[in-house]
Amino acid sequence: MDIDRMPLNEIWQEIDRKANEQPILLKDMNATYSFTITGNDEGTYGLTFSDGIATVIDGGINDADCSLTMSVDNFRKLLQGNLNSATAFMTGRLKVKGNIGLALKLENLLKKYSL
Repeated sequence: MDIDRMPLNEIWQEIDRKANEQPILLKDMNATYSFTITGNDEGTYGLTFSDGIATVIDGGINDADCSLTMSVDNFRKLLQGNLNSATAFMTGRLKVKGNIGLALKLENLLKKYSL
């Protein structure tokens, strides 16, 4: 799969599929995320983890535990493990509102899935 060529909506479908293939990795994860992706293929998405189930929502989540804003290029890099979220936050490539610890937890979770 070439994530660099996939449209954003297909990437989110793949995230949903991969996350729910291995629910054991999600068993202790209970959080809501809102993503605002900017750039050529922009969009707003929500991602919830509850009771071992991941759910992708087309559109943001207003009261998310953690809200992230980044470019589509940086989003792809994050998914591929080529962008450290702490460094991206410190350099302004990733904006986080809410629980910053959940942003780091999400990065670690994404590394367990090969997108």
